[in-house]
Amino acid sequence: MNTLSPQEVFSIFSEITQIPRPSKHEEQISQWLVNFAAKHHIYCQRDEAMNVLMRVPATAGRENQPGVILQAHMDMVCEKNNDVQHDFLTEPIHTYVDGDFLKARGTTLGGDDGIGMAMALAALISPTLQHPQLEALFTVDEETGLTGAFRLTDGFMTGKRLINLDSEDDGQLFIGCAGGIDTLAKMHYTPQPCDLQGYLPLLVQVSGLMGGHSGDDINKGRACANLLLVNFLYNEMLRMPLRIASISGGNLRNAIAREAEAVVLVPMEYKEDIRVDFNVYVAEMENQFRQVEQTMHLSLQTTDMPKTLIPEQQAFNLIAALHLCPHGMMAMSKDMPGLVQTSTNLASIKMKEGYIEVNTSQRSSVEAEKHYLKLCVERALALACDEVTHGDGYPGWKPNVNSPLLEVAQQAYKDLFGQEPKVLAIHAGLECGLFLTKYPYLDMVSIGPQMYGVHSPQERLSISSTARCYAWLTRIIETL
Repeated sequence: MNTLSPQEVFSIFSEITQIPRPSKHEEQISQWLVNFAAKHHIYCQRDEAMNVLMRVPATAGRENQPGVILQAHMDMVCEKNNDVQHDFLTEPIHTYVDGDFLKARGTTLGGDDGIGMAMALAALISPTLQHPQLEALFTVDEETGLTGAFRLTDGFMTGKRLINLDSEDDGQLFIGCAGGIDTLAKMHYTPQPCDLQGYLPLLVQVSGLMGGHSGDDINKGRACANLLLVNFLYNEMLRMPLRIASISGGNLRNAIAREAEAVVLVPMEYKEDIRVDFNVYVAEMENQFRQVEQTMHLSLQTTDMPKTLIPEQQAFNLIAALHLCPHGMMAMSKDMPGLVQTSTNLASIKMKEGYIEVNTSQRSSVEAEKHYLKLCVERALALACDEVTHGDGYPGWKPNVNSPLLEVAQQAYKDLFGQEPKVLAIHAGLECGLFLTKYPYLDMVSIGPQMYGVHSPQERLSISSTARCYAWLTRIIETL
């Protein structure tokens, strides 16, 4: 990676990929940042949440200009393929170059937001960059709770203009984002001994889906593994006395589920019926998603007899509730063409000791719609779950089309590349909305290099786009 250009960015990113940094486990990367600052004689402070702020003084002649903050988050989404053995708490990311793309072997790359960190750090230590006072803020736990941004205290940073480096689209300039909230449900149950006679145990699996970011990719027609599994099971439970031993699918609240599976028991007299139904269902799903899910795989095969079962009525209630639970894009923005306004993600179904946990997330740039959708999800899951709770949620970032920083960023891009960048809002959670609650005077934009497959093992970072984005970033800083 050290041979890639811009070398000053990719050499730092190479170091970052060697440091485990799952969400809520940022101790090592936080300390690495402190050590980086000490190595380069940069002022640094770290707060109780482990957020890190670095500050370098203005270059000669720029001392009286308002300061600029570069911002990225430390943590990464940790997803891997089922056939990959990888411990994200202890092992580095194994990267390789494939043409113009930097990829990881069977896991997420962590370009979200490791490359943002790398660009910010490269700018801080650049010997040639002319700039006003420059700060770099690195926050923790952006992916699973925005904890770092929530716990940021007044006065921690001093700049008046902030460039967020957590976007993933080349040539696009983001000036707003959706707010979000999580809905978590639990169905407590007492496992029943599996002593049924005359039943056939079957393993139903969904795999090979694209998955992706539950905000950026929710409108791309991608299949949700949890939904594919649940819809099949629901229809079969209406036709036959199907019993369920286990069900699981998805992983992270902000990723579209790529894989799901269930172990079910079918009376012997229905064994041919369920296979026929399954083949029909597979054909229907392959036809529905043929343009999007090229590697989708659904399978039904015999398996070992399970030791326990979910109580019959509770199992049916759960599958019915999940079948009714909203998923996907709900509304498009009337103010910004092409922007998803409201969505929800049936993120994960997990078997725990004594209960089954269902995790969902709702997003909207309209607060009222976000909360209405939250209640819709709650009411659906409450049909089966005895405990339904919501996260704290986070506010959206209202676009400011009259932003002076936006004007500078637009002109810088035009000067470099001869065309205007696209000015957009994003249907994903950026920390900018929370920053405004603590620093209401901030003028903000968000940029980033082109990435695909974010939050999935298909994540890949464009090398040439990274070079363009870093050139853009440095031009903005020099122009301000």
